[in-house]
Amino acid sequence: MDGHREIVFDTETTGFDAWGDDRITEVGAIELIDLLPTGRSFHTYCHPDRDISEKVTQITGITIEMLEREKAPRFPEIAQKFLDFIGDSPLIAHNADFDRNFINAEMERAGFDRLPQKRFIDTLKIAREKFPGSPASLDALCKRFGISLAGRVNHGAVIDSELLADVYLELKGGRAHKLDFGGGAANSVMASAREKAAQRPAPLTPRLSQAEIEAHAAFIESLGDKAIWAKIS
Repeated sequence: MDGHREIVFDTETTGFDAWGDDRITEVGAIELIDLLPTGRSFHTYCHPDRDISEKVTQITGITIEMLEREKAPRFPEIAQKFLDFIGDSPLIAHNADFDRNFINAEMERAGFDRLPQKRFIDTLKIAREKFPGSPASLDALCKRFGISLAGRVNHGAVIDSELLADVYLELKGGRAHKLDFGGGAANSVMASAREKAAQRPAPLTPRLSQAEIEAHAAFIESLGDKAIWAKIS
């Protein structure tokens, strides 16, 4: 597929210590082409081989019992599939250092190379530069841009990736960026279409009956001489 490919992704984990005892419990990623989702995605739960605290479960909705019931794979089992999906595309995450550390820690344990820092784009940093002093959490940015959070009961890797894709588009200039309202080729095509559609070659045949026309005229007359309709009818 032509166009600039990027991957928006998110992870859920057992905690904050990527290089210590904590592990990834969920990975979600979606493909963007020229800033817009294509419908291609990657998603998996991961068994962390350790407990998940009640506090973390309240945030993510993930429990060990759920992962065992779903027969969730260990990260080494899905590492190559994740690498195949992301390819060599830039990786977009909110607070990217957190997700990068967890992905790289898991990759290293699985015997793979770490992903270089230069591949990662951090929407948190972009938001803080664009809106200094304003809240820059994913929730806050969704509210700023009018992106609905209605379907988000818990933090989940897939739903957060979808929300972040919308936020990233807005941070990059919104849908006007995609439609090129600045005067590029897309704008020229739209202007040409408007010009062609500006005037019909022949007027449409009236669909009102004579009785309807007379009833309308009587109604306008009943409004009096100062009625606005008398001036424009």
